[in-house]
Amino acid sequence: MLYIADNLKWLRSKRNQSQQEAADGMKLPVDRYKKYEYGKNTPPAETLLIISRYFHISIDLLLTVDLRKISIDNLLQLEDNRIVLPITVDRNQNNYIEIVTHKAKAGYAAGGYSDSTFISELDHVYLPWLDKNQKYRTFPVEGDSMPPHNDKSFIVGRYIEKIGEVMDGKTYIVITKNQEMVYKRLNKNGKNAFVMQSDNSFYEPYDIKFSDIAEIWEYAGSLEREQFKPETFDAETMETIIRTMQKDLHEIKEKLPN
Repeated sequence: MLYIADNLKWLRSKRNQSQQEAADGMKLPVDRYKKYEYGKNTPPAETLLIISRYFHISIDLLLTVDLRKISIDNLLQLEDNRIVLPITVDRNQNNYIEIVTHKAKAGYAAGGYSDSTFISELDHVYLPWLDKNQKYRTFPVEGDSMPPHNDKSFIVGRYIEKIGEVMDGKTYIVITKNQEMVYKRLNKNGKNAFVMQSDNSFYEPYDIKFSDIAEIWEYAGSLEREQFKPETFDAETMETIIRTMQKDLHEIKEKLPN
């Protein structure tokens, strides 16, 4: 369902504008603007961009969220007053950190990151030592690809607005448009992709295109449910490791030219 018609009426009413005044402000013919408000026509991409800039609301929210039911003050404002990301604040306007649990992970990756209702229902914490001018969120870790973090770890991430802010060699939570959420070390691969590198060398690196990324959160800390423990190996484990190494070396020698 598209909410553009209702949202146009509501946003205009908040400014106490007539349809003529709103149309003039956007340099649109008033007859055409009225059709958008009445739901007779849907604005084309070029006009959506004009409307988005005029009301300082992202196109995604204009189309897919009923703005009458949420507080615009509780949406993260980015450069040029663009508003795209639901956030949670307390009565003192402290920016809460939403916790995406393992249970909520699939829903978040499937698009919950832009759903204000989904975000408001997440658990949250407040960490006063973090920069109040930045937006943070906490995500679960799965598996053993990024030691010492494991299934009992949660990564606190700082929201990255622009791909250019990503620094080679640092770790990030990446949410893809294919509904995946991963924690990896990133390195640029050419002009339009990242190499996703695990700290556990058992896992092969892989590429992801910039165009396939929905969100990126830079590592800002972690919440742990158990202490990190140094790796310990008994005799049987060491024997297995040595045999595996011997097997790998044998395979490498076979591939070498005589």
